[in-house]
Order: sequence, then structure tokens, then C-alpha cells
Amino acid sequence: MRKVQFMETVLRDANQSLIATRLPYDKFEPILGTMDKAGYYSVECWGGATFDVCLRYLHEDPWERLRKIRAKMPNSKLQMLLRGQNILGYKHYPDDVVRKFVEYSVKNGIDIIRIFDALNDVTNLKVAIEETLKQGAIASGTISYTTSPVHTLDNYVKMVRELKEMGVQTICIKDMAGIMGPQEAYDLVSAIKDAVDLPVDLHTHSTTGLAFMTYLKAVEAGVDIIDTAISPFSGGTSQPATETLAYALRQLGYEVDLDDKVLKQMADFFKPIRDAYVADGTLMPKSMATDTQCLTYQVPGGMLSNLLSQLKQMNALDRFDEALVETPKVRKDMGYPPLVTPTSQMVGVQAVTNVLTGERYKKVSNEIKAYCRGEYGKTPAPIDPEVLKKILGDEKPLTGRYADTLEPQFEKTKAQLGATARCDEDVLSYIAFPQLAEKFFDERKAKEENVAKYSIVEA
Repeated sequence: MRKVQFMETVLRDANQSLIATRLPYDKFEPILGTMDKAGYYSVECWGGATFDVCLRYLHEDPWERLRKIRAKMPNSKLQMLLRGQNILGYKHYPDDVVRKFVEYSVKNGIDIIRIFDALNDVTNLKVAIEETLKQGAIASGTISYTTSPVHTLDNYVKMVRELKEMGVQTICIKDMAGIMGPQEAYDLVSAIKDAVDLPVDLHTHSTTGLAFMTYLKAVEAGVDIIDTAISPFSGGTSQPATETLAYALRQLGYEVDLDDKVLKQMADFFKPIRDAYVADGTLMPKSMATDTQCLTYQVPGGMLSNLLSQLKQMNALDRFDEALVETPKVRKDMGYPPLVTPTSQMVGVQAVTNVLTGERYKKVSNEIKAYCRGEYGKTPAPIDPEVLKKILGDEKPLTGRYADTLEPQFEKTKAQLGATARCDEDVLSYIAFPQLAEKFFDERKAKEENVAKYSIVEA
């Protein structure tokens, strides 16, 4: 009987996908001890948008959050999502910063780092993988899954072989838009299993309604780990439900190590939390709906809502269909990047701009210019030469790795911040999100001064 393991996403991707990561630590703290006994392969709890949102909206120190989760879940492998050379931001950082970030992620409690690049350029994964291994954590080398004339089985297998050479211990197929069908899953998992002897983890979203079927066919092909969300936070733009898949796989004769009693306690705990987010409008019905447009336009759920809000701000919601049709055209011009942060935002913004200005690439964002210059890495296919000429003029794109042109930044920033940064983690927060971190440091200081003042009065 073959075993299938589960990675739980409720603390990161499930709540990021459904409620824009607005789940504060104190809301889920009471269930952590119970979750720790569930029997998961790992629990994803950090990285992705959690860092940004902790500082921007939740007034939490993301590092402190991680330490608290670690203390409450001593028996679970904690997992994070890292955007390779982009870390958790939207641009490339120097190697010294990437190394420090990985080092402190592991020191503060992370066991597994899932490392991906928006363009599947393995040179952007190299430093993060090296440092993860050096720190003794598990490096999960990741494919950003998409479909296009250049995203073939052969090319994916070539990438997986390169990742294995870099020393990754597991392979993750990250289907961020939920566009992978059951046959594609079966073929890709089979091809990877034939090529390398490593555990394979499949990550998808329920956005298009394919996910349950996709997981079953992937398991049939030999996938080792699947990413799921406890039922109250499952479905829609999130992952399929943990309990449902555990039930189905057991019925099909697979071994599943999850404790159903614990899953029931978790579901009971998260249900009222979910209902409160529905009541206050944070969890919108749209997020829970099945949206098959994604199969045509390859636009992930988060990108779809960004397109809508951008058009709404410009009083141009009536141009939505045009923007949707323009998106795959821009993607083709840009060399078929997978639509995942940050490329999804860049392509979406450009599509809207093209539609609203009435002339393609008349106005171009700084990010698209940087992308065309090669600052995000090697594109899957060449950028359309005419579009490149229109955007860059006579400027020549980079041929090497952009991070090699960046000066080390960590020690310089640490010296600059002085006493404002109380620890190296503060320095890293500042490098990733300077304005947010600065605001957070000021708030932290004010809060402590208030507490001290209050204590004096009490005494």
C-alpha cells in the first residue's frame, strides 16, 4: 500500500488566496497545538505574502510570528515559500541578502523552503538552494507550471534534472492558476518520476474546478505529497479540502497518515473564523466560485481581481473583456512567462495600459522595462523583437545574471539603520520592505513606551 502525504496550507496559501492573508496570529494560535498532532508531512505557515501583510496590515513582526508558531508546533515540519532571488519582494536582491534571509528563516524555525522563480530560470534559484542546504533545511526545487508552446514535458524534465544537480531534496510542481488538468498532471508526474529519484509534491488551486481530479491522477502517477487546505478554508481560489482527499485516497487503497479526529477539531475551529470573514466582506463569494476563464486566458485568481480593481479605479470596468483578451497577447510578446508574482502583475498592468491608451506599448511600466532589460532573468522564449525595440530602443539587454551586478547590501544597511534595527531580522525586514518596516519599528517603539508609562502609573 503506497503512502500519500499532505501539506496543509491554511496558515499561508489558503488564507492568502481567500482572505488576502488577513489571518492574524492570535486568531489561529489556539489550534496550533492540535494541528501539531494531525500527521501532516508539513505545514506551510510563512513566506509568500505573509511577510508583507504582517508588517502592512496586521502590525505583527513576521519573524516573531514564525518563532511563536515554531514553539507551539515542535513536532511538525514548518514550510515557507521563497521567490528565489526575489526573496519575498518584487525585485531581485543581492546574493548576500538572499543568503542572510535563508539563514534567518531556518534559525527562526523553518524546516522546508519551497524555492521558485517566476521565469523558471534556475540561475535565480541557485543561491537560495545552496544556502538552504548549508543551513541544514530541506530545499524544495520548484517548477512554476504553465502551458505555452515552449513549456513542454522535455523542458520541464530538463529543469528538474538541473534542480537535482543543484542538490534539491524534493521537487514541487506549483500550479498557481489551477490550470493543470488530470492528464497533464499524470504525464508530468510520470516524466519527473522517470527522470529523477526524488519525492514529488503537487500544488494546485481549485479555481477552475479541476483540482480534485488533477490530484487523483497525479497520485496514480506516483506523486508523494499533495497540498490541501482544511475544509472551511478550502475550495475556490484556495486548495481542495484536506479531509475530502484523505477520505477518497483511503477508499482507493492508499495509506494516509492523517488523524481524522484532529482534522475534525481543526475544521470546527476554523469554521466560525471563516464565517466571520464572510460576514465582514473580507471573504467574497467571487473567491469561492469556480472560474473556468482561467483555462482560456491563464489568468490566476489573484491576477483576475487585480485586473478588476485596476479597471475600477480608472472607471473602465466596461473594458474588462478587452483587457482579458489582451493579457495572453502581452504574455506571448514577453516570451511566455508563467503568470505568478511578480510577472502576473506586470503582464496584467501592461495589458490594461495597452487597452486604455489605445496603442500597444505606448506607455510601459518601469518593471516591464527592467524585465526587457533582463533584470528578472532569462525569459522562457525570446521577447518579440519589435516589442523589445519599441520598449528599449537601442539599449542592449543583459546577457548574464542580474544579481551578479548588484553590490552586497546587508552590512551597509545594518550600519545605516544603527540602533533602529534591534537585530539582523529587523535589517532583513527593512531591506525587503523599507517603508513598511520603518513604520512598524516606530509603532513598536510607541507601543513599548505606552506600556512602560502605564506600568509606572500602575506601580
